[in-house]
Amino acid sequence: MRSAKLRVVRQQNIARFRRPTAQRLPNANTESAKVNLRDVPSDFADLALHNLTNSDGVNHGHPYREVPPDGVLGWFDDLLSRAQEQQPELTDDIRKARAAAQELNDWLVENRDDMSEQAGIGEELLDWYLMHVKYMPYSSDDIVVLGQRELERTWAFMTLDRHRHRNQPELKLPTSQEEYEQRIADVDAEIRAFLVEEEFITIPDYIPEDFREMGFNVPWQERDGGPNYWEQVQYRDPSPDHWHAVIPGHRFDGRVLSRITHPVRRHIRDGGRAEGWALYLEEAPLQLGFYDESRQRTRELIYNFGVFRAARTLGDVWLQRNQMTADEAVAYWMEQTPYLDVDVARVDAEIYLRRPPGYGLGYTIGSFQMYKLLADRKRQLGDDFVLREFHDQFMEAGGLPIALIRYEMTGLEDEVRQFFDRTPLSAIIGD
Repeated sequence: MRSAKLRVVRQQNIARFRRPTAQRLPNANTESAKVNLRDVPSDFADLALHNLTNSDGVNHGHPYREVPPDGVLGWFDDLLSRAQEQQPELTDDIRKARAAAQELNDWLVENRDDMSEQAGIGEELLDWYLMHVKYMPYSSDDIVVLGQRELERTWAFMTLDRHRHRNQPELKLPTSQEEYEQRIADVDAEIRAFLVEEEFITIPDYIPEDFREMGFNVPWQERDGGPNYWEQVQYRDPSPDHWHAVIPGHRFDGRVLSRITHPVRRHIRDGGRAEGWALYLEEAPLQLGFYDESRQRTRELIYNFGVFRAARTLGDVWLQRNQMTADEAVAYWMEQTPYLDVDVARVDAEIYLRRPPGYGLGYTIGSFQMYKLLADRKRQLGDDFVLREFHDQFMEAGGLPIALIRYEMTGLEDEVRQFFDRTPLSAIIGD
């Protein structure tokens, strides 16, 4: 019975990989969506309906509004109100676009009961994708074990740190945008000085000296329900996310990678490499003493981030293997992670379902690959190992998957050999 059920699930997943294209219409509009959307997963339908009519509560990339518009339809209303004053020639087109989005919403509501497929690709295809596209030398079973172990470790370390610093005051939220932005400026200066003093990494001349030119992830926003998860951490102390997302994390990383001229490397931006490096940058400075003096209570925020990353690793696998629905993943993450709110959790579930598989697990597993590479290189070089040179060489390798960077930097073949025995996707899904 179990094998028969697995065959049925496998065929459903294969069908989604092999959607026919003959019925696709030339225009990406709501009418073509009604034709092309078949075998719709229930998670996708529910997320679409929510986002059409509700603010996602996170508003990444959206203009600031004191009261965020109600979803896609609300943003059309917002756009229309601005166009009526600034560009009235656009109003007819905006009304037509809003009407089309409303029709799609109504169609989804009408047909929701028939949208009952699973959103994940299934274990077999996930394992193939991890090995042969993401070049991660782990099965999804391996990743569950690693993720569970990391969840336990980060929860335990967060607990120990809270006990260690129990007599120090809790970190407070800022009371104004000015206070928050001053915290960011102070953190940026401290991190840059630390990078130089501790010989952590070379800061190229083309990296802007003003953090405002680099940008940052979490703008100031006042919400009726209080700060969301990212804001709860970032507002208290911007340093964990500044290491991760600004310098020497994503924004620094992006500027370095943009200078690569190699005809292949300059086009590759592996998610596990990007997020693994960024997560490594959260705990590495903790181990090097960045938080030993004035930011001791921040250490528990770093472990809080680690808890969420580890929980998302497990949830990402379970979502793709259809062992959890999006709602179940949201509930699990909120149970595991202090400060986490339903909006941030739901948006993350949506991101990991709609992006190529395995993005959510790339944070924790990518950071493990960074630790492994660091250990390998130190063992190889011994007293000749220099941390700044190690990080510089890693950056010079570009955005390749970390297993390939490890092979290039160390010559060790134990991981890349697994990629050579490539099972064609056609052998799994059929011709």
